[in-house]
Amino acid sequence: MKYLPDKAWWRRLGTTLRYSLYTALHPLDGFWDLTHEKRGSLAAANIIVALAVLVEILRLTLTNFQFVTINMEYFNAVIVMLRILLPILLWVVANWSLTTLMDGKGRMRDIYMAVAYALAPSVIINAVMIVLSRLITFDEGAVYWVLAGFSVLWTAILILAGMMMIHDYSLTKTVLSSLLTIVGMGVMVFIFVVFFSLISDAAAYFVSLYKEILFRVM
Repeated sequence: MKYLPDKAWWRRLGTTLRYSLYTALHPLDGFWDLTHEKRGSLAAANIIVALAVLVEILRLTLTNFQFVTINMEYFNAVIVMLRILLPILLWVVANWSLTTLMDGKGRMRDIYMAVAYALAPSVIINAVMIVLSRLITFDEGAVYWVLAGFSVLWTAILILAGMMMIHDYSLTKTVLSSLLTIVGMGVMVFIFVVFFSLISDAAAYFVSLYKEILFRVM
C-alpha cells in the first residue's frame, strides 16, 4: 500500500483534470498557466488522451448505424487507438523539432500537455454525440453533424492557442509553425514508410536466399 499515491497526489490530479475545462473556455489564459504556472500535469494529460481513445472506440461501436456504419467483423480497437495516438506523437515530435529552430519556448512535455488538454472538449462532445445519435432520426441528423464539425473546429482552435501560449509566439508565427509541423509530420510518415519498406524488402530477400540455399543443399 505504501506504493500508492497519497491523497495530495489524487487531489492535484482532480484539480489538473478539472483545469482542462478552464483551458477549453479560456484558452489563452488557460494554456499560459498550464505550463508557466504549473496548472496542468502529465497524469491528467495521459487520462484525457486515454479517454479520447475510449470515447472514440465507443463512438464507433455504439453510435446509431444511421450516422456511423462500421463492419464489426473487421473492427480493430488497436487500429483506432493508433489512429489517435500516432498523430499526437507525430505532432509533438515535429512541432518540438521545428519550434526549437524557431525560438520556441515550449518543451516536448509542454507540447504534449497542450495537445492533450485541447482534446478535452472533443471527449465530452463525442460522448454526447453517442447518446444523441440514439435519440434523433436521420432527418434530424444535421444536429449530429454540426456537433461533429464543432468538435473538430474547437479542438483545432485550442491546439493553436496552446502552441501560441507555450511557445510565446504571435498568431501569425503560430499558424506558420503549425503548417510547417503538418509538413514535418508528412515527411516523418514518408521516411517511416520508406524505411519499413526497405526493411521488408531486405527481409524478403534474405528469406528467399535462405530457401534457395536450403533447396540446393537438399
